[in-house]
Formats: sequence, C-alpha cells, structure tokens
Amino acid sequence: MKVNWRSLMNFEELSKEISYALRHAPWEYELELDENGWVSAEQLLTALNESDKWENVTLEDLEYMIENSEKKRHELVEGRIRAIYGHSIPKKMVKESTEPPAILYHGTARRFIKSIEDKGLLPNGRQYVHLSNDIETALQVGKRHDNKPIILEIDANKAWYEGIKFYLGNDKVWLADNIPSKYIKVTS
Repeated sequence: MKVNWRSLMNFEELSKEISYALRHAPWEYELELDENGWVSAEQLLTALNESDKWENVTLEDLEYMIENSEKKRHELVEGRIRAIYGHSIPKKMVKESTEPPAILYHGTARRFIKSIEDKGLLPNGRQYVHLSNDIETALQVGKRHDNKPIILEIDANKAWYEGIKFYLGNDKVWLADNIPSKYIKVTS
C-alpha cells in the first residue's frame, strides 16, 4: 500500500517551521534573505531536507501549504519564498567586504570534518559560507545537521589579513566566499 505523504504531513507545523526560519533565524538554516525578505525556494528546501523531520518536503508541498493556510504567512513567486509579516531580523544583507571579529565559529556535522580538513569550508550550493559570532549560534546551526555537532573556530583575523573577504550578514552571522582549512581549528 502506497502512503500519501501529504496526508501524513502536518502543514501547520511546517508553516511554523518555515516562519521561524524566514522571520527570526535564517542563520540557523543558512538562508540568505534579500532586502525584501525573499530567498530561493530551492535554498529553503535544501535546508529543510537536511532535517529528518522535513527530508521529504518538496516545492509542491510548499505550494500546497501556502494555498491551504488560513493565516497566509508566506508567499511563493517565481521560485522564491518569503514570510509576509512578523520579522524580528534585519532583512538587508550587506555584501560589502568588512573586517570581521578576530574569531568566528561554524557548527557542522561530524561527517563533514574530513572534507573540511581537506578542502576548507565551501558554500556547497549556497552563495556564501555562514559563520557565527558566538559558539551558541554555531551550535544551533550545527544541531540542524547532527545532534552532536562539531564546532569549528575560524581565525578570521589572520584570514582577513591574508586576503579572505568577509561580509556582515546580520548581528549574529558573517559570510565568506570560502575558508581555507589553514584558518580552521576543531574545538569540539
């Protein structure tokens, strides 16, 4: 017997998850909102699909959720999605290269450590590598991918002075094009 995924999915719960991601904590999902709060639906789906709970969510599910929602929290236009109201974050993502704090952090799954040691931190389908100002935020991000994530310490000061560009994302997140492994130290 084939199970109808749509009949099992809690769309109200999915709507709340997406609202949290788009309104309050895009850095936890490694999302890059534009100045009007839009993000590509593909980027959102990539983030959601990394969670066991939402690994089967598709674009059709997002469309269904939006069409059938009583609260009309989101809109989806030309492959981009945004929350319509209730934001608690600054929406403008500044992309001008700026000197970062001396140390930044990145939370990641244990299964990615070998690749990071070999290649450094790469955006992997996103525009930028996301880095955190503090260990707590990095831990929150890492827990989306692993219940016991690894925290990486980035020597942002040295990287900056050796030519790596950093961009201020918001009050908790810094962005970089990539971070070579020589600037990365595994802390846990």
